[in-house]
Amino acid sequence: MTTIGRRTATRAAGLLSALAISAGMLLGTLPAYADEPSGSTAATTEAPKVDLVLDVSGSMRATDIEGRSRISVAQQSIGEVIDALPAETEFGIRTLGATYPGTDKAEGCKDTKQLYPVGKTNKVEAKTAVATLRPTGWTPIGLALRGAAQDLGNGPTTRRVVLITDGEDSCAPPDPCEVARELASQGINLVVDTLGLAHDDKTRQQLLCIANATGGTYTDVRTKDQLTEKVKQLVDRAGETYRVTPAKVAGTDTCPDAPVLRPGVYSDREKLSEHRVYRVPVKAGEELRASVSVTPDRAVARDYGVLLLATDTSGQELVRGTDAGSGRTDVASTGVRWSAPAADEDATPSPSGSSSGKGAAEHVVCLVVSNSFAAQAGVQAAPGLPVELTVDVAKASPAPDGPAMGLGRGWILLLVLTLAGLLAGLVFGWLARWRIAVWREN
Repeated sequence: MTTIGRRTATRAAGLLSALAISAGMLLGTLPAYADEPSGSTAATTEAPKVDLVLDVSGSMRATDIEGRSRISVAQQSIGEVIDALPAETEFGIRTLGATYPGTDKAEGCKDTKQLYPVGKTNKVEAKTAVATLRPTGWTPIGLALRGAAQDLGNGPTTRRVVLITDGEDSCAPPDPCEVARELASQGINLVVDTLGLAHDDKTRQQLLCIANATGGTYTDVRTKDQLTEKVKQLVDRAGETYRVTPAKVAGTDTCPDAPVLRPGVYSDREKLSEHRVYRVPVKAGEELRASVSVTPDRAVARDYGVLLLATDTSGQELVRGTDAGSGRTDVASTGVRWSAPAADEDATPSPSGSSSGKGAAEHVVCLVVSNSFAAQAGVQAAPGLPVELTVDVAKASPAPDGPAMGLGRGWILLLVLTLAGLLAGLVFGWLARWRIAVWREN
């Protein structure tokens, strides 16, 4: 009984493993890059670059974060971030309001300096420089953003500015929101993420505007741990994106006039509760793999969702992927995979407007990205939410064959498992009766 039971369990485990492998193939992580990416999304050897802009104005003396001063919380968090820096990241620090102690506002509003240059980081030097800072002057955020852009320089990949401040700009002009728009319009691949240590509406709206203008994120910071984890996350995000610069694309409302996407990584903006459509050509015998990430870069209502839908040109659904959130994450992502029929399965025109066989044309798959985000009260709906779309087209995996994989298909699997269970039950019952008979005789 034991041997048969073990064999049965082994066979069942094998069947379940085959199912798990199949599920993994269907639901597995989509590749970040195409096998043959386009020129705009090609890999680069340039290192990821991050410039942290720290507000050291007089208001940073306030002791309202877990009973500690804002500056001491920021210093400890930045020290922990520096300790955790990836080896390849080029990191720098710029201050504002850190050096001028006087009362002349015109002079104080020029006070922004590069504390540590963007480059390979000597962690001891960088942490020491941060530890010596003392809250001093005014808050020239706009001027500091321009300085950070100069610190990072130009290049083919995205550069990140992480702004930590406890108040709005007290020195405009230049208005920091206008500076952010100005930097975005220059096409220098600069993203500004903002973190607010104070919670008044005027500061929040200004930091939201800066982030929105550059495709960055805004975070309302309440604790030291929240600040540390968020800055680490943003530094890591720079490491994830520096190898590829997404190509900008504009989706449309309908498939016939949607842009055609080849394998690569693309960025777009999508309005709240909007859908945008893109077209992807897929040849017979190929597999489409696509994923989408939508970032709620402002305060949004809870209970939202993201949908990635693949259809043919007639609107018939091929496959879908969904993701839902409740406000606890700063990104919603999902993906789909779909294989075009092989040439010998598609010799006649298909509903998707393609034909196969000899001289087969490409299938046209319509990718529809939809979201159910809603802005919280007082939050601007424009510009749209940042969307990143990854598209890959690869040779479809061969259909599994042979008796081992054939067992994993539908009713055959159910029949085999039923018979295996029945057989195990009969053997167990027979052995039990035999043991009872032997026991009675003895």
